[in-house]
Amino acid sequence: MALWDRFKESASQMQTQLTAKKNDLKSGAFRDASMAMCALVAAADGTVDSSERQRVAQLIATNDVLQNFPADELHRRFEDNLNKLAADFALGKVSILQEIAKAKKKPAEARAVVQIGIVIGGADGDFDKDEQAVVREACYALDLPPHEFDL
Repeated sequence: MALWDRFKESASQMQTQLTAKKNDLKSGAFRDASMAMCALVAAADGTVDSSERQRVAQLIATNDVLQNFPADELHRRFEDNLNKLAADFALGKVSILQEIAKAKKKPAEARAVVQIGIVIGGADGDFDKDEQAVVREACYALDLPPHEFDL
């Protein structure tokens, strides 16, 4: 099986796992960490283009788990995180990783945040090395082993 096929299958399984835990993923920490993760992955290469914003908007609109929260609130949090990264990428990244780390109190939420990062990273068909690297960093912030997610 080709690497991309394995990744698509893995992302599909992660989405299924997220949906199964939908009722457990309603906290503010999960909401904030999810949008921080989306911003971090979208800006992983140092720039955010309109297609990346559109992928996150589509995720917000269609993801069963994120339906637990008002879409406009998720968009605002995502954009706020992007603004932090645009103002000063290094400092913004530290702030965003701290936001992500707040989800580590609940292991199911921590894993779900990483899964959302992988789903958004692969949404364009290419989960590139920059995106993988920031998701790996988020794993460390959440005290999760990256190899658990094939990173």
